Amino acid sequence: MNCLLILTGIIEVGAGLALLGFPPAAVALLLGSGLDTPAAVALGRLAGVALLALGVACWLAHYDPQTRAARGVIAAMTLYNFGAAVVLGVAGTQLHPAGIALWPAVLLHAALTVWCVTDLLARPTQTTDDSSREP
Repeated sequence: MNCLLILTGIIEVGAGLALLGFPPAAVALLLGSGLDTPAAVALGRLAGVALLALGVACWLAHYDPQTRAARGVIAAMTLYNFGAAVVLGVAGTQLHPAGIALWPAVLLHAALTVWCVTDLLARPTQTTDDSSREP
């Protein structure tokens, strides 16, 4: 789980910074067309902030990878990666031509989805010895 959290943190921080700093270029790499309006650029930057937040959450969770909180981060990343693979894959079937990074991004998100699910199924959460604590 630790390796997954570190890699995911690095990938999402990088993607988030790219969308924050250069949203038209980042979107053009994925979808083959830029962002034409200020509203679209703002939405691209908002997506960048969201990815940056996911990346930071993954990075911080790697310090304590066997906790329920870290498993919660991995569960959230499973949903995100699956959704990203589907959304980008559908876009790829509708856009002609698509951006050069689109299909590698689809494959990356699909692979990360499988890794997340595998990790969630394989590793139990850390239990605490403090059974006197109230929920």
